[in-house]
Amino acid sequence: MYEGVVQDLIDELGRLPGVGPKSAQRIAFHLLQADPVDVRRLAQVLLEVKERVQFCTICGNVAEATECRICRDPRRDLTVLCVVEESKDVVAIERTREFRGRYHVLGGAISPIEGIGPDNLRVKELMVRLADGAITELIIATDPNLEGEATATYLARLISPMGLVVTRLASGLPVGGDLEYADEVTLGRAFQGRRRVDV
Repeated sequence: MYEGVVQDLIDELGRLPGVGPKSAQRIAFHLLQADPVDVRRLAQVLLEVKERVQFCTICGNVAEATECRICRDPRRDLTVLCVVEESKDVVAIERTREFRGRYHVLGGAISPIEGIGPDNLRVKELMVRLADGAITELIIATDPNLEGEATATYLARLISPMGLVVTRLASGLPVGGDLEYADEVTLGRAFQGRRRVDV
């Protein structure tokens, strides 16, 4: 549609999640009209993110060091572990100020349609964390959609022989939704009303 580098920019922006063709075009033309200093700053931040940000060696959350700030925090409850799909879910839960334990980020959810099975997620790392017996409760906080429910069921069945209390976030979260879009009150109530997962 457009010539050369302008179309390349639109195409690259269109590859971002949640950015359709019209949004990509709007962003591209905004960048074309923006001050060159602002564009350089954006480009620099994008490069820095790729260079400096890594994943926590303990929980899999995003971090600028080998361990994230939550895993380094000695005030966190070491007996409770909350399993989430993505790092953005950690942020959503932290906003509620209801949870004081630690996290485990799976890196996605089981989705046979997309070819994602348990081996593609950080399930082995989770089992290693649970092996020492320090954790007494596992909260499964996967998204309340088909993939999240499949992941929760799989984890509950896998972990139930270990004798841990396995809970799932309570209702109040819309089925088919994402944790990152839930408001603090709804997510907070879901945490307070979490229920045990019986297999």
